[in-house]
Amino acid sequence: MIKNDAWIAKMAVEGMIEPFQPSLVRQLTQAETSVSQPVISYGLSSYGYDIRLSPAEFRIFRHIPGTVVDPKNFSPANLEPTELKTDASGSYFILPAHSYGLGVALEKISVPDNISVICIGKSTYARCGIIANLTPAEAGWRGHLTLEFSNSSSADCRMYANEGVVQLMFFEGEPCQVSYDTRQGKYQDQDEQVTLARI
Repeated sequence: MIKNDAWIAKMAVEGMIEPFQPSLVRQLTQAETSVSQPVISYGLSSYGYDIRLSPAEFRIFRHIPGTVVDPKNFSPANLEPTELKTDASGSYFILPAHSYGLGVALEKISVPDNISVICIGKSTYARCGIIANLTPAEAGWRGHLTLEFSNSSSADCRMYANEGVVQLMFFEGEPCQVSYDTRQGKYQDQDEQVTLARI
C-alpha cells in the first residue's frame, strides 16, 4: 500500500527524512529584501515527498577516448565535476544536452524495515527533457540518495540546487526477512556526495 502525507509526516518526526518540510514549498521569501521567488516545489505532498538537489556536488559523464565505463571497475575519470552557479533565479548546475549526470539529495532518509521507496522524476523537469532514473531505496537503507539524470533534449538544462528534483513514494509491505541494513548493503550510509558504482 502507498503511504499518505499523515504517515510520512509522522515517520519524518521519528527521523525518516532530515531535514523535513511539512508542506509543499513553491515560493521562498528572501529575508533581506522580502521578495518572494518561485522555486521548483519540494516537501510533503499527498502521497509522497519531493526531495531537493544538494548544492554539494553534481558530476557529468564525459567521453574520454579509449575508455569504457565499467560498472565493475568504475573510473572517476569518466565523471567531471560541474560548477554551482547562482543568479537571480537561484543556484544551479548545467546538465548539457544529450548528457547524463549524477547529483545527490540534500535530505537524508532512513527507510523503515517494512517500507520500500521509489524515486521518480518531477513533471517540471520532465517537460524540459530531463529523465530521472527510477531508483529504489530498499527497506532498512539510510543515507543521501545519489540521483541520476539524463538530458534527452537538444538544449542544456539548469538543475536547481536546494529545490525539488525528484519525488519519493513510500510503499508498505510485509516485513522482509533480510533488510538492506542487516545484509550490510554496499550503498549504506551514503554521505551528501555523489557515490560511484560499486560491486
